Amino acid sequence: MKNQTGKLYLFPTPIGDLHEMAHVPYNLNLLTSIDTFFVEEIKTARRHLRKLGYTADFDTVNFQVLNEHSKDIDWSAWLKPLEEGKDAVLLSEAGMPCVADPGATLVAAAQDRNIEVVPLTGPTSILLTLVASGLNGQSFVFHGYLPKERMERVKKLKNMERNAREYRQSQIFMDAPYRNQHVFDDMREQLNENTRVCIGCNVQSGNGYVKTKTIAEWRKLNWDFSKRNVMFIIG
Repeated sequence: MKNQTGKLYLFPTPIGDLHEMAHVPYNLNLLTSIDTFFVEEIKTARRHLRKLGYTADFDTVNFQVLNEHSKDIDWSAWLKPLEEGKDAVLLSEAGMPCVADPGATLVAAAQDRNIEVVPLTGPTSILLTLVASGLNGQSFVFHGYLPKERMERVKKLKNMERNAREYRQSQIFMDAPYRNQHVFDDMREQLNENTRVCIGCNVQSGNGYVKTKTIAEWRKLNWDFSKRNVMFIIG
């Protein structure tokens, strides 16, 4: 018997070229019966769905755009198909939906309406970087993006360094690709030379890596992280 409401599937997408073919068959089979998608950008969503073998005519597909610019969303209208028994997919631009991702607001609205939310297996650069870092995986915090203003950013970095030292708690964060180099320079300039910092750059791409070094060691390296996807961990 079909459930009274449909399910909202959280569909992961690749975070690098090494994950392009990593989707499990169950995930792919789900797509064939779904025509309602919540996406950040329609163009990239269509391109990704075609790569996965999705063959439906996009003129018959319902795309709802949910990104940082979305405001005054009528959740009742958006989720009505699910409340009437239709399944739908939340598709992230990269990696797992809802972590540093606007999809969390959709999931909250679905939970409020008792719609079943089903997370599917997929890559997340947060945990991939953490497990390869050698830093504490028993206690950690993900801070998301840092403040844009430099003085506030430095204050945040020093606070994370203090927490890492006092609580032995890995401090995980990220920033926009065009600010990554500024973050790297601020850490080298402002943090203690014995503080360990891990950088996961383009994780799971052919040119990606995860490196953990002290600030003293990072100061000797003039690496360029601009326009790259980077995950930082202070430990």
